[in-house]
Amino acid sequence: MNKSLEFLVKFSYIVYRLILFNGETMVHLLVQIDVWLFSLINHTLANPLFDLIMPWVTDLNHWKIPILLIWLALIVFGKKTGRLVAVLIIFTILLSDQTSSFVIKPLVGRIRPCNALADVRLLVSCSGSFSFPSSHAVNIFATATLFSYFYQRYCYFFYGFASLIAYSRVYVGVHYPFDVIAGAFWGMCCGLIVAGIFQYLVSRINLKKRWF
Repeated sequence: MNKSLEFLVKFSYIVYRLILFNGETMVHLLVQIDVWLFSLINHTLANPLFDLIMPWVTDLNHWKIPILLIWLALIVFGKKTGRLVAVLIIFTILLSDQTSSFVIKPLVGRIRPCNALADVRLLVSCSGSFSFPSSHAVNIFATATLFSYFYQRYCYFFYGFASLIAYSRVYVGVHYPFDVIAGAFWGMCCGLIVAGIFQYLVSRINLKKRWF
């Protein structure tokens, strides 16, 4: 049985179980779907080009200098809006990273697929930290949401880049798909929370005109 047919059979079985739901918890069924999707991305959709690209994309060390340069460019050349975004992004990342890493992950306690499954194609080192949600996804989607709030015409680029980072986490074998989907959702919430608080302060004390 080839891989495509094997996954079709597994997916059909999962759908069958959902239709004939007979007392098993929905959480268990969702985990089955998540594992199937992980195998689809990590195995079935694997290809030599992505094997080369995704480990590079997913490594934050490769993005530190570009991120620093972008942040400095916002300060120096971004005018009022750029300086504002440069300040708010600090609070956004603090909120997204701290809540995901030190609140949600310990509460859920999900083991990473590279530590839980036997047949993972692991393309990077596997951390011993918890898996749900993906902090990469949380932080990059929080950033994309904040940037999209102030630079709406470029929102497709911001979210496209964030999606690439999130997808890479599954492809290299260190997160389940639902880890990055939940991370994307919480990241967007964090970005909107910071933008909403700023908007509230602007309406109350005219913060933008006084400080920027």
